[in-house]
Amino acid sequence: MRLTSLNDIQKHHRHIFLAPHYDDVVYACGGTLSVQVSSGLRPLVVTVFGGAPTTDTLSPFAQQVQQQTGFGGPNSAQAAIEARRQEDTQALDLLQCDNLWLDYQDAIYRGTPAYYNSNAELIGGDVNPADAEIERQLVNGLLELHNRLPDTVWYAPLGIGRHVDHQILTSVADTLAQHGAKVYFYEDFPYVVREQGSLEARLQELDLNLEPTLVEMSEMLELRIEASEIYKSQIQSNFGSTEQLQNMTRQYTHNIRPVETIYLERYWTYRRH
Repeated sequence: MRLTSLNDIQKHHRHIFLAPHYDDVVYACGGTLSVQVSSGLRPLVVTVFGGAPTTDTLSPFAQQVQQQTGFGGPNSAQAAIEARRQEDTQALDLLQCDNLWLDYQDAIYRGTPAYYNSNAELIGGDVNPADAEIERQLVNGLLELHNRLPDTVWYAPLGIGRHVDHQILTSVADTLAQHGAKVYFYEDFPYVVREQGSLEARLQELDLNLEPTLVEMSEMLELRIEASEIYKSQIQSNFGSTEQLQNMTRQYTHNIRPVETIYLERYWTYRRH
């Protein structure tokens, strides 16, 4: 079921996954979503940076990113968002999860002139100070939700790879945790496998006194892969090929704890004192 606003979120949404973009939660947490659904839960995936730009005039960098995912021409942004929403709907229907799309724009569309003009600024750079307003609005909206539904468990990206949109959500979730919310940070996939030591580097950078917790999802591995493959527009840029997506997913989830036929997803939560 697709929700239309934060106000639609109800008590039965005990597990809320914050996705920077349309594919992030399925890529990183698809097994956990499936385990929860098989236990009778109804997880909700909230895609935060899901809005289309308000202008057809994209920066050269935004145009370049669009072309890499197969979208060119004057209405490329609207076409890309529409295609990605269709992919997201199909993937989350397969996993039987609810979803909500917020209208904040993807980093590549923000700012006039654009805030982010290269891959180095987008992934690995610092969040533009102008984006502080987005973070403030998100914190206010989600804290209000936490106060209304205090038992909800939140899942947010750890920000491995330091994509600016992921960094914003890490910071928002940290603020939620400081107000008593139960927060699990998921490992941004495939960023976590692109560079050796990126997980450790991010944990060190955050310095949040986190400890790992594991979700065994061996029986759901193939379902996670099947759902990930639905985001066809992203496969080339994120994995290179469908086969690579399958191999990377299997290897990474197995290598968390290399025991025969065991596949895991790992989360990081605040150490209890």
